[in-house]
This record gives sequence, C-alpha cells and structure tokens, in this order.
Amino acid sequence: MPRRGRPAPHRGAGDDDLTQALLARLGIDRYCLFVHDHGAAIGWRLALRAPEAVTAIVTQNGNAYAEGLRPEFFTAVGDYWREQTPRTEAGIRQALTLELTRWRYLAGVTDETLVDPVTWTHDHDLLSRPGNDEVQLALFQDYASNLAMYPEVHRYFRERQVPLLAVWGRSDPIFGPAGALAFATDLPDAEVHLVDGGHFLLESALDEVMPLIRAFLDKHL
Repeated sequence: MPRRGRPAPHRGAGDDDLTQALLARLGIDRYCLFVHDHGAAIGWRLALRAPEAVTAIVTQNGNAYAEGLRPEFFTAVGDYWREQTPRTEAGIRQALTLELTRWRYLAGVTDETLVDPVTWTHDHDLLSRPGNDEVQLALFQDYASNLAMYPEVHRYFRERQVPLLAVWGRSDPIFGPAGALAFATDLPDAEVHLVDGGHFLLESALDEVMPLIRAFLDKHL
C-alpha cells in the first residue's frame, strides 16, 4: 500500500520559476547554461520557456536522455516512483547516508586523493538537517517528471540546434556515458568529451575539463 501522509509532489512554483525570477531581477535575458545532475532539469525547463535566451549549453553529467540512466542506481528510484511504501522508501533513504554520499563523490575516480573529504562530509551535513529527508524524498519522487519532459527537450534541441558541450565522467555511476553520446542524436554538432572520472567530475579532473569549456565558450560566444 502507498504510504499515507506525504502529498504527491507538484510542479507549482518550481526551481525554474525561482531561477527565472532571479534572472529577471538581475536583468539577464541572454545566457549560457551550465547544467549538472538535478540542475539539468531546471536548465531544460528554462530553455523550453525562453529558447531565445539560451546562447549555448555546457552539460557536465547533466542528463536529458533515458539512455544515460544507470540501472544500478535508478532501479531503486523507479521502484519509489511506482509506489511509496516502507520498502521503497528505505531504498531511497540509503542515498541520504554518509556512505552513499561518499560513494557519489568517489565512484569512478581513479585517484581518490584528488577529492577532498570535506566535499562529502559537508554535503551529508546539509542532507542531515532536520526535516530535509522529507524534502529529498519528495525530490526523488518528482524526478519522474523530468523523464516525461525529455521528448519536449529533444524537440527543442532539434529545432534550435543550440551549441552544446557535453563533458562527462565516463565512470559516472548515476548518469552513464550513453547519456552524453545521446546528445548527438538531436544535435549532430554537439561536442562530446568522455573524461576519466565520476559524477562530480570537476572534483578530480578540473584541469582537463576547464580548457574544454573555455575553448567551447570562445568558439560560440
């Protein structure tokens, strides 16, 4: 039986609304998007609502295709999408533990000494704030709405042919390299680079990634 007491997530005033309001307040009407993880879905929604505002996109392990979803991570998430029970919730709550938070930072990283332990300990401290577990559960449940949006995002790519750089940790345990390669399906001129590293690629491969981003921005902006 679905767990009672937690309302189903709804779009309402989402993060894209808040971000759009901030952009308007700052007087910014043209911008390049840099997207990653959950933030990718915010970027895609901003692009859909104002496609003329987006000059280019840099996606660092920011997924937009079902091909990128690693089954070993999203199986538990998919179970939670289908029904919210004590069993499926327990699977999601594992993602809020210190062990899994550390895993997200180190999985796929060849030299773990490159990643400062402060990254995952600070991240876990924030995840552990009172009441934040319920927020994270709602966020995981709502993530299904991003997959439903993918066809619209693909149509936007095909119609706008926005310059896009996908720079990806090839060993990301959450969004696999197939997600990076898939951008070329709708954007034949997309630049795709698979770099040795994991989900938080900038923590371990900053010196390799930044020249790619700078060259892309120099070319397209």
